[in-house]
Amino acid sequence: MEKFFKLKENGTTVTTEILAGLTIFLSMAYILFVNPSILVTAMAPGAGPETSVYAQYFGALMVATIFGAATATLVMGLYANYPFALAPGMGLNAYFTYTVVLKMGIPWQIALGAIFVEGIIFIILTASGARTFVVRVIPQNIKFATSAGIGLFIAFIGLKSANIIVSNPATFVGLGDLTKPDSLLAIIGLILTAVLFALRVPGSILLGIILTTIIGAFPVFGVTHYQGIIGKIPSIAPTFLKMQLTWGDLITGSFWVVVLTFFFVDFFDTLGTLTGLAQSAGFIKKGESDFPRSNRAYMADAIGTTVGALFGTSTVTTYIESETGIAQGGRTGLTSVTVAVLMLLMLFFSPLGLTIPAAATAPALIFVGSLMLKNLVNIKWEDTTEAVPAFITIIMMPLTYSIANGIALGLVVYPLVKVFSGKGKEIHWFNWFLALAFVYYLVFLQH
Repeated sequence: MEKFFKLKENGTTVTTEILAGLTIFLSMAYILFVNPSILVTAMAPGAGPETSVYAQYFGALMVATIFGAATATLVMGLYANYPFALAPGMGLNAYFTYTVVLKMGIPWQIALGAIFVEGIIFIILTASGARTFVVRVIPQNIKFATSAGIGLFIAFIGLKSANIIVSNPATFVGLGDLTKPDSLLAIIGLILTAVLFALRVPGSILLGIILTTIIGAFPVFGVTHYQGIIGKIPSIAPTFLKMQLTWGDLITGSFWVVVLTFFFVDFFDTLGTLTGLAQSAGFIKKGESDFPRSNRAYMADAIGTTVGALFGTSTVTTYIESETGIAQGGRTGLTSVTVAVLMLLMLFFSPLGLTIPAAATAPALIFVGSLMLKNLVNIKWEDTTEAVPAFITIIMMPLTYSIANGIALGLVVYPLVKVFSGKGKEIHWFNWFLALAFVYYLVFLQH
């Protein structure tokens, strides 16, 4: 173990690595419950939590989430030897459900096929080293804006699922009745989660979900309905190998818009997260822009996405919660292996996932959304030619209920504002290509 993970060389021990892995797991285990609760809406529309159909798909999605996350995290630990954990990405699961399936009307089986193709493209680009070209040409401020826009989008979804925000025929949206049990419980859960996080309690988001679920069981709320804690591993049959990928799909423009959007968000979310984590852990040396074995780290993300699609879950990406393990002293892949093992043990806790109500997962969505806004400080707001495209990217995601629309509009506005401001030389030809492609998407494929 010492020789394989190079523990002494990285200034760590087995005990430190295991504790770091436990800390990361506690920080991100919420996704094992939240991801199925989002994806089940796409795969079993109209089915309530009390129905057998909902239970079957929720259980299968929980297993898919675990296998997708554990596979990617094991690759990160054993192949890249870094203390980073991966799982289906927040925002990407929302895009899958609310935009691709429910809004665009694309069957979830085809959407999984798009994710599989995106994973294959990611593997090829990572293996060839072509990612450096894409990283260089996409405007930096659009990357920051994408993360922030996704944060607003998933926070909006959380507010909506808790009925804190409701539809209003006069103003489109309005404030719901905050005295209703689900809304009040979600507010309490959000405050609990924020306080726990502020106090640096390990696993604050997961703990917030658990405490909110317990509070929801009291008669005054009556929102939580106990389904059990430990049970047999759910059947993966409803989602396993159910992706659809035909020649007819591959020649459809809307299919490739979905593929490229998944790829874009996944690519830059992983890029930003891995770079930030590597800097925090000291893996990036002074004067360098990349860290050793970075292609191996990106390969973990690509393989996880491909495997996840086979099992039935949305795109897998690196989790910023890995920072908690780095703070705990984790420096090698043993930390990641620990996280993966703990995830696999969760296969026996599917009834717990069915017990957790939407009002308990909503605070996690809102809170994680707020954390994703931190990249706003990196945007060059003083430069209008950078600020306006970034703002359009951010604001149009929640207002159009689509991550794809936000990215598309931002990348269309960017070269136009630049060229008419006399800064045409700052535009790479690839940005013009993307702008034209997204104009076609917005004009011909949106309706």
